[in-house]
Amino acid sequence: MPTTEFSVPEKYKYQNGFGSYHETEAIEGALPLAANSPQKPPYGLYNEKLSGTAFTAPRHENQQTWLYRILPASAHSAFEPRESATYNTNPESKPHEKLHQIPNQLRWDPFDLDETVDWVHSLHLVAGAGDPTMKQGIGILIFAAGKDMDPHEAFYSADGDFLIVLQHGVLDIQTELGNLLVRPNEICVIPRGIRYRVTLPHGPVRGYILELYQNHFQLPELGPIGSNCLANARDFQAPAASFTEDTTSSWTLLSKFSGHLFAAHQSHTPFDVVAWHGTYYPYKYDLGRFNTIGSVSYDHPDPSIYTVLTAQSDHPGTAVADFVIFPPRWLVAEDTFRPPWYHRNTMSEFMGLIQGQYDAKEGGGFQAAGASLHNVMSAHGPDAVTHEKASNAKLAPMKVGEGSMAFMFESSLMVGVTEWGLRKCRKVQDDYNKESWEGLKPHFRLPEGKKIKNVGVENGEGTVGDKGQVPHWTS
Repeated sequence: MPTTEFSVPEKYKYQNGFGSYHETEAIEGALPLAANSPQKPPYGLYNEKLSGTAFTAPRHENQQTWLYRILPASAHSAFEPRESATYNTNPESKPHEKLHQIPNQLRWDPFDLDETVDWVHSLHLVAGAGDPTMKQGIGILIFAAGKDMDPHEAFYSADGDFLIVLQHGVLDIQTELGNLLVRPNEICVIPRGIRYRVTLPHGPVRGYILELYQNHFQLPELGPIGSNCLANARDFQAPAASFTEDTTSSWTLLSKFSGHLFAAHQSHTPFDVVAWHGTYYPYKYDLGRFNTIGSVSYDHPDPSIYTVLTAQSDHPGTAVADFVIFPPRWLVAEDTFRPPWYHRNTMSEFMGLIQGQYDAKEGGGFQAAGASLHNVMSAHGPDAVTHEKASNAKLAPMKVGEGSMAFMFESSLMVGVTEWGLRKCRKVQDDYNKESWEGLKPHFRLPEGKKIKNVGVENGEGTVGDKGQVPHWTS
């Protein structure tokens, strides 16, 4: 079966479909018929609208959800800054903590687990571009947590959508709209503004986050591929309504707003949504269900064929963010160098490894829970060990990536690196270039009897006005 064999069994029920209009109720009859905001909602609930896009966004982009809850989300105290001296995931908002824009290829050793912090305090911005206050750009974060969030705390990000790639452990996520269980080889997207609480039923967790400051994730266009393949819409899972009734306890609501942490207090649970319907909701996806395609003749296609989710810029085909995976797959191309080719890209490429070994980096330096960044036009490609092996391999059909899952956050933006990512985490590999590419050897040999004949140069050096030169020499 094309699904992941999880060691931790599923515990929740879901609604299937990406971008679908879902409706769900935890008590029969809690959803009003036809009307979205009746004068007297069923069971004395409050009507509340959650808007993920502008009201007037085009219909195919519009994301709105109606909630029917015990008390409105607005019923809390004023927000106050919290941990302002230490909590900051938007360095550009502080002149002395700006992003470092550097062309070097970077690679990180596996990031440490941290059993002393909860989800909220596990978030470290490694790299990013743009500004959440302008709803432009992305943030790339590492998380490593070892504690449940407080039983009476909830959190949300006003800055963007979280695409969570879990590498280790299990996330049990209670959201306003229902529950999600996320295991390694599953991803989860929690849209901007949705409140949630994270517990860790199997101990410490670690992984990666792509925070999208603009637009929302969508499935890539398939073009001539047709109507199926890659990530199929039916395999995405959204939560079913689930609520608790608590109007007497003290709760703390935490907000990440322009990268800073704020706290408000309320005397009721935020997880009191009895029913909801709409198109704006969290969801998860099993990467094992990805329907991989590839060449059945020759050459290695562009890695865009492995795109799971994309967020387009204003220029169609150019993404603010792509989420790409490199799953187990068959290679059958004839007379072809089968690993990804050497490359310089107008896009920035941040890669991580959930498990196993990435087939383009067999030298050992790219490890699970580690990462690499190849920024705009920074040259990269297979390491020397991989090149030597692939250049001399017998080209029989072979399956690569068994037991492995690498991924890439790709962006058209130039990605800056934070002080934490560059120095404080102490994970940057100083010998990345040396280990990967400085060992590459020249194999060019001029065939015996062949003469060098550069196009346009017939008789050695050209002279002013020599029409044989390309481009022409001019005086």
